[in-house]
This record gives sequence, C-alpha cells and structure tokens, in this order.
Amino acid sequence: MSPRVTSKTRVLTLLGDPVEHSLSPLIQNAAFRHARVDGVYVALRCSAADLQGVMGALARAGGGGNVTVPHKEKAASVLDERSEAVRRTGACNTFWGEGGRIHGDNTDVEGFRRALRSFVNGPAEGLRVLLLGAGGAARAVLVGLLDEGVAEVRVLNRTVERARAMARRIGGARVRVAETPGDIDDQDFDLIVNATSLGLSAGDPQPLDLERLARAGAVMDLLYGPDGTAFVHQAEALGIRATDGVEMLVQQGAVAFERWWGRPAPLDAMRDAVAAVRAR
Repeated sequence: MSPRVTSKTRVLTLLGDPVEHSLSPLIQNAAFRHARVDGVYVALRCSAADLQGVMGALARAGGGGNVTVPHKEKAASVLDERSEAVRRTGACNTFWGEGGRIHGDNTDVEGFRRALRSFVNGPAEGLRVLLLGAGGAARAVLVGLLDEGVAEVRVLNRTVERARAMARRIGGARVRVAETPGDIDDQDFDLIVNATSLGLSAGDPQPLDLERLARAGAVMDLLYGPDGTAFVHQAEALGIRATDGVEMLVQQGAVAFERWWGRPAPLDAMRDAVAAVRAR
C-alpha cells in the first residue's frame, strides 16, 4: 500500500466473484509503490446486482479498478465512455472516473497480445489456433489473435450458440466454430488457448484432453496458480511447451496502470512481486 493513505488517495478495486485468489492487489500495490503514485488497490467480492452501483461510486470518487469473472460483460453496459476494445469485445475489465463519467477499456486485449508475443518469441502471424471458451476473456483473446494476424482460430465452447455469437460479433473468414467436441479430434494446432474458467475451482475437469489432438504446438492457459495450473502440467507432461496466465495478468495490469495514471507501468516491479509470491 501507499506509505500514507489519506482522503486524497485514489482507491482502485478488483470487482468479481471470486476474487480471493487474485494476485492483482499484490501486483498493483507494488507498482504504485515503485511509481510513487498515491493510490491503493484492494479486491472486493461483488455480485452482479451490486456491480453498477459499486463501479459508479468508485468512479465518481476519482477511483476505478478492474473487473474480473463473471462480470466483464455486464461491466461494459455500465460505462459512459467505451474504448474500441470494449466495443469490439462487448466486455470491460478496466474502468475509471473522468469528468464525472465512467470510462472503460478492455486491457485483456493488449495484455494478451503482449503476453503472446513474449511466449511465441516473435510474431503470431500464420498460426493455427484452438480457442477454448466464448466468454469475456475469450472475446479479448479472439480480438488479440486476429489483430496479431493468425491464420485461423477454431473456437470450442460448451455452449455452441455462445461461440457462434462471439464469432459473428468479432470474427470473419478466419474464425470457425466447432459444432461438437469431436470436430477437433486428430486436428493439428500451433497454439491452444484456454480462456474458460475450468481450473479456477478445485475439482474442475480439464478444459481439454490434449491427447485427442494430432498435434499441439504450445499451450497458453489464462488461469494461474502458485505453481502453474493442471492444464499447464498436462501439457508439459506430454512434452508441450506451456505457460499459465501470470504474464498476461501482469501485462494487462500494466495497460490498466497506464490508463489510470497516464504513465508507463513499472513492469519489472510487477513481475518481481509475482516472483516473490511464487518463491514462497
């Protein structure tokens, strides 16, 4: 936290349900200290019914924050001013008050793009990708993948119509929806991205049995845990290069920091904060 919290300290809050697992308070408070900005970041469990009131009160008080599952799509409807990323995805994960109005962005889009470039160590142009999920996080990933120039995105989601709706909203010729899980059997993908919430709760099934595929070049799981995720471990056991969502978490947090404070984020301090927790 800031050395001294006063009536002038900006309050930034993570809104979602659940939020207890989140590393965002640790990351952002480390960034605030390093950058010497007068702010404090806390996590608040929030219901869908309370979201509009909480976002409005924080924004009017000069604060803001992030929105996580399951409220990203609802948060977009609360905004007065929407970024291009919010308009394209229909989801908001970052908001703040300005001029008496609630402004919002979807920093998951740029955060994913930065994390993807780091993971593939170069351009993603031409990749064939399997995207798991069709919620708010998946929409951000799909926009990011298309903007990075991938060749094709196959979308697999438990509810096919939800996947079709996402493809219609964002897609184009490069996006195809798997009508059944069997449609991806024995297929070849350069990258698999898990944008579902499977793995967030103990006892969740794996989002995908990777052995059903003919080839999986690499795996990105947007979820994260103290020592990775079960999906990452499954991939690594099969010799597939994999990463969890920590780098995307840091990168989207860095973009959010830039929106709130109008200055570059201290990325090294944010990564160090995560590394310290994982070392424990």
